Amino acid sequence: MAIPVIIDTDPGIDDAIALALACASPEIDLLGVTTVGGNTGIENTTGNALRLLHLFGRDDVPVGAGAARALTFEADLGDPSIHGQGGLGGVELPLPERGADPRGALGLLVDLVESHPDPVTLVAIGPLTNVALFAATRPDLYGRLERLVIMGGGVHITGNHTPTAEFNIWFDPEAAARVFAAGVDVTMVGLDVTHKAMFAGTDWAPLRTPDSGAVAKAVTGMVDFYGSFYLSQNGSDATAQHDSLADAEVIAPDLVLTPHFWTGVETAGTLTRGMTVADLTGVWKREPNSHVALDVDVPAFIDLLVGRIAELDARLH
Repeated sequence: MAIPVIIDTDPGIDDAIALALACASPEIDLLGVTTVGGNTGIENTTGNALRLLHLFGRDDVPVGAGAARALTFEADLGDPSIHGQGGLGGVELPLPERGADPRGALGLLVDLVESHPDPVTLVAIGPLTNVALFAATRPDLYGRLERLVIMGGGVHITGNHTPTAEFNIWFDPEAAARVFAAGVDVTMVGLDVTHKAMFAGTDWAPLRTPDSGAVAKAVTGMVDFYGSFYLSQNGSDATAQHDSLADAEVIAPDLVLTPHFWTGVETAGTLTRGMTVADLTGVWKREPNSHVALDVDVPAFIDLLVGRIAELDARLH
């Protein structure tokens, strides 16, 4: 039976590709999408979610607009050189006639979790502001979640936005700290594994065929923009598909090694604000609250992501 899933996201190129994977995968029953500010402003992230779901043939999935800013301070949005001014690397997609759901992100989360007969898995691939608000305002429903899978943080590789902080956690560390302490087990898919699973430009070859459709063309257009940024920074066009790996952990949990630890988030450090700290050796003897991704089957993940998007493209073409 398909897993009921809500995705909280800030599209963003890697978010866009993660949405494609979710829409392409029969293991996931995508109930709804909620949006948050992060990679770009909330108007862009919400519009992008609507555009992407339309491209992927899922106009039936409601989109709720959520928090535009962090809980306690206004963080800078993502660097447009990474995702482009609009968030999709310059790829132009039509905005469908439907708009965002009037219930907003929090109302949509409440209604979908409350009405579903089975516990829902929440996959959060942006800053955790909406998730923290849900946990604070409806702890009864938040506690009914099957689990929370996030893309964020890291243990051995701790930072990509600052030397010690991954962007999604850095953007709203107060929200992240509350989420880790909120009582629902967190699976943290962070930089330790997303930086292992690098996609070379040639890995996307199955989407670059003469008969490729709109999905493949959009995805490769975004990947090419993303790859040009990586090339300028690292001397290689290989890209980290951060957010898709959170989806993949839901679809095929054996892809990722996720031992159980206590994890917290630094909110006060001058140099370490937004750092995730996992007690890997049990020094603090606290009850584990998170499964922390430490290793990944890279070839299997590449095959899953590219293969599923190729199948979706063929189905919709």
